[in-house]
This record gives sequence, structure tokens and C-alpha cells, in this order.
Amino acid sequence: MKDQFVIAQCGCGYWGPNLLRNFSALKNCRVKYVVDASADRRAFVQSNFPRTDAVPDHREVLADPEIDAVVIATPAATHFELGMAALKAGKHIFVEKPMATTVAEVDELARIAGEKKLIAMVGHTFIYNYAVRYVKKLIDTGELGEVRYIYSQRLNLGRIRSDIDALWNFAPHDISIIQYWLGDPQPLSVSRQGMAYMQDGIDDVVFLSLTYPGKIMANIHVSWLDPQKVRKMIVVGSKKMVVYDDIADDKIAIYDKGIDRLAVLGENMDFDHLRPPEFNYRSGDILLPQVKFIEPLRVEAEHFLDSIKNGAVPLTGLSHAREVVSILERAGRNVAK
Repeated sequence: MKDQFVIAQCGCGYWGPNLLRNFSALKNCRVKYVVDASADRRAFVQSNFPRTDAVPDHREVLADPEIDAVVIATPAATHFELGMAALKAGKHIFVEKPMATTVAEVDELARIAGEKKLIAMVGHTFIYNYAVRYVKKLIDTGELGEVRYIYSQRLNLGRIRSDIDALWNFAPHDISIIQYWLGDPQPLSVSRQGMAYMQDGIDDVVFLSLTYPGKIMANIHVSWLDPQKVRKMIVVGSKKMVVYDDIADDKIAIYDKGIDRLAVLGENMDFDHLRPPEFNYRSGDILLPQVKFIEPLRVEAEHFLDSIKNGAVPLTGLSHAREVVSILERAGRNVAK
């Protein structure tokens, strides 16, 4: 069993430096190469990570037998092609979200990974956030009661992209979190309403609505035209409600609030349907639990290497990645080819 893994990274643009920093910091990992077509980005790598070689072509990297795994942090439309090339070369892959742009592509990646017994993992970083995991525990233990609905806002002003729309850029985060919280169910229905203001065919704002078994609804609002930076999700349960705010100091707030229907004394001690129902409004304490913070990207990077070492299916492996892409695909696709 290997004590140290040798990896390569394709892409070092907006998010790539964060991946490179975290993988480079792991004791059991050496980042031998970074591949980027931009001479400026290669110069950045050589200046800040002198132990890593910056090269322009991924083909020479995939031909290196020392490379165990490839981290892919390139535009979404290239994820499938690069992922397939790496798998066929016998390399494990970590792919930034989304894993691919169609379910058919994810299935093909899964087929090759299965044949070659390789790990394929998608970078849904928020699943490795301890605040998100805290909410998962609240749901699983029944502290919130029955989940009734979830809604999220991921908003900002700026960093408009042309390769994907706001849905494919932002919503994979919230979809992956909701899927994780609920146990990866398949939605009964998926619908979207979006509008393109800045570029034809590239929606700047999208409202995504999902319905799940058990009368659970979810709504996701994403935009890069909003005046405020918002990263908030709310889960409304029959017993309690929880707010997860990723940019607040107190990232979790649990509200002991709710509305209960009162039973009316009558035959069989049942609700009396002959008159309007009565309700009890509860308004209890607000709990701000202390949640430890470890950089989620660090936890995610460690999990990827542990999955390779142990031959275990990653938490955000192909099955989870497939469901997220399936929801995005059902909602309609705006991905430049």
C-alpha cells in the first residue's frame, strides 16, 4: 500500500489554486504537474509551487507512469473528455463540479472507472463542510421532525461566465447539499424559471423547484446579478427549523418554532372535521451551536486520497454525481460546447 500519492492537476484558473494549495499541503501527496494552456498561469504555479512542474499539454502527464491520479479543474465542457483520457490512462480522477454535462457522460465515466477499478470523485466541496454535516445529523436523528421544505439562495454580483449559466455554475452546490441531506432520492419533478439579461442563451438568474417523495419541496435561487452576496439554506421541519448561513459567524441557527394542529375531543378521540381545525403556535429558543471549522477543501482532498488508498467509494462518488447532473439535465441545459 502506497504511503505517498503522486498526482497531476489540469487547470489552475479561478478555483484551481485552492485545489493545488490543499493537495500540495498533504503529507501523503506530491503534485508533480500542473497543466495549463496559459503561460501566465504556468508562471504563477512555478513561482508559488516550485516543487511542481507547470506544463502546457496533458498528454505527456497522462503518459507518466508515476502519476496515480489527476485533478481536473478546467471548464465544465472539458470535464468528460479529460476525465475519460485520465481513466483510460489508468489514473484515478477528481473532477471539479459538475462531473460532466450529461448523465450519459457520467455513465460512461462510471463504466470505464468500473472496468479499470479506479476511483472517480466529484468536487462537491460543501458535503465536506462540518456545518452541512451538522444539519445532516439534525435531519437524520429526527430533531427537526419531518422535513417539509428546503430553500436556498446562492447570490452574488459579478463573475459572469460564458461557458455555463448561473444554474450550472452555482446550483450544483445546493443540489448536492439537498441530495446529501435527504439521502440522495430522485426528485419526482424538476422545473426551472430563468432569464438571460447579459448574454443571449446564458441565464443570469434561475429559480429551480424540486419535489421529492414524502411531500418535500425544495427551491433553489441562484444569480450573479444580485446586490448582495448570499449563501443561505433553510430547512423547515415539523418540529424545528434550521438556518445554515455559510458567510455568517454563527453558521447554524436552530429555531424551536412550529405550528401544531390540535386534536378536538370527540368520538374516537380524533380530529373533528365538522368545524375548522385549531392550531398551536410554538415559539421557543434559538440555539446557535458551536461547529468546528476545518477547511472543507482540505477534508475533501484527504477523502479523495483515502478513497484511493482503501479502494472505497467516495462520499461524492459517481452515484451522487450522477443524480446532481440528472437534476441539472432535467432542468434544461445551458452549457457551451
